[in-house]
Amino acid sequence: MTAAITDFSQFTALRKGAENNDPEVLREVAGQFEALFVEMMLKNMREASFGDPLFGDSNQHEMYRGMLDQQLAVEMASGKGIGLAEMLVRQLGGDDAPAPGAEDSFGIPATLRGEVEDRRPLWSDPESFARAVWPHAQRAAARLNVAPEAVLAQAALETGWGKHVMQRVDGSSSFNLFGIKAGGSWSGDTVGKRTLEFEHGVARTQLASFRAYDDVAATFDDYSDLLTGSPRYDGVANHGDDIGGFARALQDSGYATDPAYAEKIRRVAEGDTMQNIVKSLKTGNELPITEALPGEST
Repeated sequence: MTAAITDFSQFTALRKGAENNDPEVLREVAGQFEALFVEMMLKNMREASFGDPLFGDSNQHEMYRGMLDQQLAVEMASGKGIGLAEMLVRQLGGDDAPAPGAEDSFGIPATLRGEVEDRRPLWSDPESFARAVWPHAQRAAARLNVAPEAVLAQAALETGWGKHVMQRVDGSSSFNLFGIKAGGSWSGDTVGKRTLEFEHGVARTQLASFRAYDDVAATFDDYSDLLTGSPRYDGVANHGDDIGGFARALQDSGYATDPAYAEKIRRVAEGDTMQNIVKSLKTGNELPITEALPGEST
């Protein structure tokens, strides 16, 4: 199932979901409505800003700014979002919708907290995320004959250093650290998420199905299986310490539709955050880490 957040036909599905008391339809389409609302809010804020843009008001500048606003809207509406989606669900879902205060700060219903508490990774900063996945990154990197920093950088980019891992319906983690989608050959668990994809250079927000795993080890095993078991990714392995070459091969293989995917991986790998983390991992020391956004060098 795919749909852009600007597709107003989805609001028909919202009404239909309410009539059928389908909580999953209600939450998914209400989330799209919230993302659309946030995007419109960002657009209005930009139009109301004072002064000229730093690099001029070119068509290209407007295009990339619009793409950024779309991505910001999707991310801001993910998880608990700004609360608009939950409000819509409560109004349309009747007694089946959770009452205010029935969820914790992670959006998990109170009745499910104990069940998922032990399964939800709590990575509070880039270093805690890196320390948790580093042995698995080393194992996958050895199988691919690439630098473990390259594998860690890709996982950091895909998840914001572990802070934005896709969740299951019950609020537990999907442990999908590489954004691997669930195709026809996948028979395991899945999670749905809105994602920004590029088609012929145009950014479009879609609903997609992604693979879900039992733990961190499983996601790294599937990741290395994918890159070594498909002819599509024949050029990805055997780049050794050449992180840029590995990242370019990933992009050339079509792993991601983002035209800047390789550059973002390289920037994460070469950023101060990664450099400090890898140094601490290799020496066994715990160093203070300055948090950075995915794709940014500090």
